[in-house]
Amino acid sequence: MDVAYLIETVIKVVVVLLIFSALAGIGTYFERKVLAFMQRRLGPMNVGPYGLLQVAADGVKLFTKEDIIPSNVVPNIFKIAPVITAATAFMAAAAIPFLPQFTLFGYTVHPIVADINIGILYVLGMMGVGLYGPLLGGMASANKFSLLSAARGAAVFISYEVVTGLSILAPIMIVGSLSLVDFNAYQSGGITHWLVWSQPVAFVLFWIAAFAETGRTPFHLIANDHEIIDGFGTEYSGMRWGLFFIGEYANMFFISFVIPLLFLGGYGDGSFLGALGLLGKMAFFFFFFLWTRAAWPDIRPDQLMWLCWKVLMPIAVINIVITALVMMF
Repeated sequence: MDVAYLIETVIKVVVVLLIFSALAGIGTYFERKVLAFMQRRLGPMNVGPYGLLQVAADGVKLFTKEDIIPSNVVPNIFKIAPVITAATAFMAAAAIPFLPQFTLFGYTVHPIVADINIGILYVLGMMGVGLYGPLLGGMASANKFSLLSAARGAAVFISYEVVTGLSILAPIMIVGSLSLVDFNAYQSGGITHWLVWSQPVAFVLFWIAAFAETGRTPFHLIANDHEIIDGFGTEYSGMRWGLFFIGEYANMFFISFVIPLLFLGGYGDGSFLGALGLLGKMAFFFFFFLWTRAAWPDIRPDQLMWLCWKVLMPIAVINIVITALVMMF
């Protein structure tokens, strides 16, 4: 194996872990500020100027808080569940091109860990495997409320993975590839070439399913904010609870990159403006996650299942059939 390629890959893995772990903490600050603004509050203000050091305070608290393993839990599974959630979230990032390639000190850098030919399938597969974290955490907690939360979460994740997979089949048929780099190249001709114009139904379906995949409002049935307990994470404390949190926010950032790469032109022709455009699109979708939390209530599990199986899935299948017919004729 080329030594330079190996070193570059290791560096990219470390950079992704460091940057997005930090962004998970920073994301909590922005979420508090956005929710506070929309609800006419101030949000964090006491720790540092405008509460900017609140992120550091939260980190210190998580790292120093006592790590409690309750009695009667299944110890090994209880301990590994948060690691599964965080690890699968970051593993999904391996096939996402975060920026166009650029040259640094005469060396061409590709800001993607691995441009595999099944990129989008790999990303969605890793995010799907992530459901085992909350599920195992709830099952191992010896707490019936945690178990119920885990079961609800598993039902939502599995159901909406079907919608996610069906929604991207039509765009895949058009592009003829599963690589996110190829999706970007297909749309590099400008805004008129974006897939959102030819596949608006797939775009909306994928966007809706993204809320379920990340467990965000109004699909936040794992641990509803109006409940007294913290869902499957009720028995967790310290950094083990923090790993669940990091996994959730990392998934939000990663899916916010995937949506524009699939439907909104990605980074375009690879120019500096294209890179800024991708970051701007990502920021909008991340902001939309926060905006929705402030504006929408959580819906009931039966309503969520009805929406998935009786509305979204039939629409996704019809969209695939229509796309196939149009391509044939």
